[in-house]
Amino acid sequence: MNVWQAIIEALESINASKLRSGLTILGIVIGVSAVIAMLGVGQGAQNTILNAISGIGSNLLFVLPGNRQESVRNPMPLTMQDAAAIEDPFQAPSVEAVAPVIDSNLQVSYSGNQTTTQVIGVTPSYQQVRNETLVEGSFITQDQDLGLASVAILGTQIADQLFGRSNGLVGETFYISGQPFRIIGVLAPKGGSAFGSQDTNILIPISTARARLMPRPLDSVDLIYVSATSSNTVNQAENEIAQILRFRHRITLGPNDFTIYTQEDFISTASTITGIFTIVLGGIAGISLLVGGIGIMNIMLVSVTERTREIGLRKAIGARKRDILFQFLTESALLSLIGGLIGIAFGYVLAAVIGRIATASGSPFSASIGIESILLATLFSAAVGLFFGIYPANRAANLEPVEALRYE
Repeated sequence: MNVWQAIIEALESINASKLRSGLTILGIVIGVSAVIAMLGVGQGAQNTILNAISGIGSNLLFVLPGNRQESVRNPMPLTMQDAAAIEDPFQAPSVEAVAPVIDSNLQVSYSGNQTTTQVIGVTPSYQQVRNETLVEGSFITQDQDLGLASVAILGTQIADQLFGRSNGLVGETFYISGQPFRIIGVLAPKGGSAFGSQDTNILIPISTARARLMPRPLDSVDLIYVSATSSNTVNQAENEIAQILRFRHRITLGPNDFTIYTQEDFISTASTITGIFTIVLGGIAGISLLVGGIGIMNIMLVSVTERTREIGLRKAIGARKRDILFQFLTESALLSLIGGLIGIAFGYVLAAVIGRIATASGSPFSASIGIESILLATLFSAAVGLFFGIYPANRAANLEPVEALRYE
């Protein structure tokens, strides 16, 4: 029996029981579309997260107090003086700019509208280090920082929440923890980052934050952003920062009482997490594909029972065991292949719908369905069809002609 003849006979057999075959194919369609959609969603989420991290800048370092991997006795906090030492070009020639910050979630209000958002105390160098741009107004100046000015810069999202618009806000006054602040600028939208959405942030002078809203002991800071001179000097800048802080914190032996992260650290961590997330989603969706495979085995066993006399007749006129085996395997593979092809189309649609729902809920991302996902789902569905078709096919091939002809 040649392949084409086996396919023709398989199609005729499928057509003979349309409803039963259709329901079996539906199981494969659901399984394949779920696998395609879930892999696409996982990959899309990974791309969105990694792009957001990459948007921070390839030469940015994050210096945090405390050691995230080892316990340290009597750790010292990061201070404004530490930031000034890191910015010294003689001690750290690979460092271009430094921006210490303090932050806290505070209540903000305007004309009856109020919410809680992240308020960040920054220095004028924050704009350069974080590559901030404004859609209107100007950034915080050195004079405003030294003069404890009550001025603020709003992200577009928090501006919309408070004022219902994100333009024409310069000069307006709103309240942070009950204290009036004058708006001097509005940040350009940037979306998410490694530390959450930046469009809900409010920036104020660090001196004002320390004196009026977020008191910190010993002139300490919560985080120091450091910009290396280029992406090629990030590792060198990291070593220079570590040496400066170890000297200032009097660490001669033992672990650091601070932690330095680079963009590569965040990308590696995010890739690991989202990779596991994608595998879990694909595995859960794969269960439904296995259920569809069981449906194929069920219909093939029924088909063998119904066609017992036909199998006996074929064997009586010369059909070999491998011909019967090949015929039933072709039928099960064809059921799986048809379901797989339809499932790919439905998977695209399902992934697109999930992407639209996520965008509508304020977490925009685009599902990414690559050729490897399509090949994986298609090959897996075909393998499921063959695997679950082997037992029924083998059972049909092993029927004795005489017993099969006598079957009622």
